[in-house]
Amino acid sequence: MTGLWVTFEGGDGSGKSTQASLLAEWLGSRGRTVVRTREPGGTEVGALLRQIVLHHRGEVDARAEALLYAADRAQHVATLVRPALARGDVVVQDRYLDSSVAYQGAGRVLGSGEVRDLSLWATGGALPDVTVLLDLDPVVARARLDADDKPFDRLEAETGAFHERVRRGFLDLAAAEPDRFLVLDAALPEDELAGMVRDRIVPLV
Repeated sequence: MTGLWVTFEGGDGSGKSTQASLLAEWLGSRGRTVVRTREPGGTEVGALLRQIVLHHRGEVDARAEALLYAADRAQHVATLVRPALARGDVVVQDRYLDSSVAYQGAGRVLGSGEVRDLSLWATGGALPDVTVLLDLDPVVARARLDADDKPFDRLEAETGAFHERVRRGFLDLAAAEPDRFLVLDAALPEDELAGMVRDRIVPLV
């Protein structure tokens, strides 16, 4: 059985984790072995790096941040993603290199091409089969995060202008790779979005 790699991308509060979990449950009900994971933090090493990039109280230089994400990604792909795909499993993942391109490349204005090349080098060029982009107005996303009543991490706490740049970064990526990306309006009802994701995945499983 052939492995399949599906990633979910989008701004904070767009519903990535919810849709990834719904897809994983549906695939499991169809008899597929699913590896549900995330970046940063999908491995033991990654959990340590996640704590730094999202919750460190002091300043983290923008380039250092990009390198920490790339280090997490290298470990994650080498020790979890590639072995799972080799077994024929389905990897359903919350965030991958497109997040770095959008957040560090566009949001931090480090340069999207440079950040993408860094992640591709770190992972040996690994790219998902399908990337679901849940697109949402940052103002609506912030309202969702406020309603959760949880402390913001370092990136969630950034300015509206930062999150606008991130959104544009994601949409630019999707426009450049339309065969890989499925762009959905994250303001749609949860079950409707889940159906659209399944429709995209059905021919592949």
